[in-house]
Amino acid sequence: MIPPMTEAEEQSLRAALAALIEEHRDLDSAILALVTTGSGDQLQLTRLKKRKLQLKDQIARLENELLPNIIA
Repeated sequence: MIPPMTEAEEQSLRAALAALIEEHRDLDSAILALVTTGSGDQLQLTRLKKRKLQLKDQIARLENELLPNIIA
C-alpha cells in the first residue's frame, strides 16, 4: 500500500498541475492565433499540438496522483 502524501508533496503537485494547466491554455491560444491568422507553418502547428497532448497526459497523471483511490 502506498503511504499517504505529505501536505508539502500535495502542495508541490498542485503547483506543478497549475503550471501545466496554464501552459496548456497558452498553447491553446497560440494554436488558435496561428490558425486564424494563417501565418503559422504546418510543422510549427504540429509541434504545438503535440506538446499540448503531452501536457494533457501530464495533467491527467498529476490529477490521478492527487485524487485518492476509492474502491467501490
